[in-house]
Amino acid sequence: MNDRAAAPMYATAARRRAVIGAHLLLTAAGFAAWSATMFSDARWPLFAMLAVLPLWVVATGAINGATRGLLELRSRMLDERQLAERDRVHAVAHRSTGLLLLLAAAGVGAAGWFGGLQVEGLVAPVLFAALTVHWLMPLWVAGLRIQDDPAED
Repeated sequence: MNDRAAAPMYATAARRRAVIGAHLLLTAAGFAAWSATMFSDARWPLFAMLAVLPLWVVATGAINGATRGLLELRSRMLDERQLAERDRVHAVAHRSTGLLLLLAAAGVGAAGWFGGLQVEGLVAPVLFAALTVHWLMPLWVAGLRIQDDPAED
């Protein structure tokens, strides 16, 4: 997080958005591969998930580096401004996750009610997706909210 060698990867807001977008896509690809591995007899998705994992880790590290460990460091290591920013990030992430949970519940309910699907088969993947989003949403929000470094004199 404190190694500035990777700083060009997230130096501007556009680059940070690109890294977060890549992280979102890698998370979705990893989730899809995990779901295919768990809920089918195919084994190739396991290898797809293992291929996505190193890229996902690099993208996670880039976001953590951009936020300078805002979500990873202990409270005693942050100043008042950083603590307030972390609280704002958690509040926005909590509201966003709540909205996504509402949409997921409505989608599963609609699939069962109108689509005639058995929702028992949808519950496990939807719950895991909700857990994944709940876990990663603060990281994504923090990465989007971070301001550019001031220009050097």
